[in-house]
Amino acid sequence: MKKETTGDWFISFGLETDEGDLPEKPDVDSLNADNSVGVDLGILNYIHTSDGTTVDWIDLEDEYERLYREQRKLSRKEHGSNNYENQRQAVAKVKRHIRQKVLDYQHKLTIWLVTEYDAVFVEDLNVAEMLQGDGNARNKQAAAWRQFITLLEYKGELYGTHVVQVEAAGTTKECATCGVETAKPIWVREHSCPSCGFECNRDANAAMNILQRGFAELGLGWPESTPVETVLPTDTTRVSAKRVVETGRPTLNEATPVAE
Repeated sequence: MKKETTGDWFISFGLETDEGDLPEKPDVDSLNADNSVGVDLGILNYIHTSDGTTVDWIDLEDEYERLYREQRKLSRKEHGSNNYENQRQAVAKVKRHIRQKVLDYQHKLTIWLVTEYDAVFVEDLNVAEMLQGDGNARNKQAAAWRQFITLLEYKGELYGTHVVQVEAAGTTKECATCGVETAKPIWVREHSCPSCGFECNRDANAAMNILQRGFAELGLGWPESTPVETVLPTDTTRVSAKRVVETGRPTLNEATPVAE
């Protein structure tokens, strides 16, 4: 039993299940660039996959504006008074709504990934260190990347999908074709390799590097018959956050359902 800062009580029940009921994961040797995906956790987009799908950030602008209004009201209340306590609970409820909206969004995205692919590779991010650095910390917190990765691993076990975290350092700088590193300021959104001439979106390049590192983590070599250029998309399919929230699944087009 737990009482939240909103004043509401919740009861949680834990159920023990037989691990034998979980689906078996595909054999590692069966994994390839067609049934596996690298996922770059983005800044301009929430995620960018190695096969060319970008999913937008969830829109929390209205929620944050409401939160600021409620916090301003709280600052005008006398600390310790009944009015202060009532307003404190109002602030807590807005914060809980934001957390629940982000969590719901992440549930939908992670279910899509683990039902669409046999293997999902994602960056192993030091989120605590990222939040201590300069930049848009509010967006980083809203992204709740560590929570996203935890959900992804959990759903991978439930649906029989390999979920592997890989080293994140250098995925943006390193060329997915030749491996040469090129420094890119955050405002540079395109990858252009001075060594081999390979060009693509910087997030697509990072996602492809994550895919290759995932293969290496599982002891698989990158198939020479499937060069990077044939896997990277020539254009990008964008899935809006609104579409994810309204339908419960990101859908590429009417003929290609992604996940229930």
